[in-house]
Amino acid sequence: MENIEKQIKELQEKVSLLEKGTKDQLSIVVFSGELDKLLAALIIATGATAMDMKVKLFFTFWASAALRDKKKKVTGKDFMSKMFGIMLPKGSSKVKLSKMNMGGMGTSMMKNLMKKKNVASLEEMITTAGELGVEINVCEMSMDLMGIKKEELIDYPNLNICGVATFLVDAEESKIQLFI
Repeated sequence: MENIEKQIKELQEKVSLLEKGTKDQLSIVVFSGELDKLLAALIIATGATAMDMKVKLFFTFWASAALRDKKKKVTGKDFMSKMFGIMLPKGSSKVKLSKMNMGGMGTSMMKNLMKKKNVASLEEMITTAGELGVEINVCEMSMDLMGIKKEELIDYPNLNICGVATFLVDAEESKIQLFI
């Protein structure tokens, strides 16, 4: 009987540690810079906030370009950074579909269909996410590799520049982790 009580106590301690270790939080790696995948990440993020979850998005590699502000101009970039700046979409309004893009026709058709069906645009979803308190963390290494400067990012209320360690800490504490 003493052995069973000891095992129950040990299990209770382990459950207590597990409960303390996770938060009602969602962490998403947003890797893709394509319209449909960015929409999916933001729909999930805003839906989770509606369920009172804390949400943290980690924008990395191709997704980082969607956070560029098309109105902002920056100087002092080296040649490679300038080239990436030309080749990458400048902001969320310039991203394309991952499938059936058809030289931009598919993206245009999708945007028109979204408008017709009263589905918020990517730009509107980003604004809503900010209003709901969704945190956006942008990978510093990706920004450096792609020549994106902090000064050219959108004005967003909860935007941070950080490294992968920040995402890993957030993910470790989160109930749910996704990669989009």
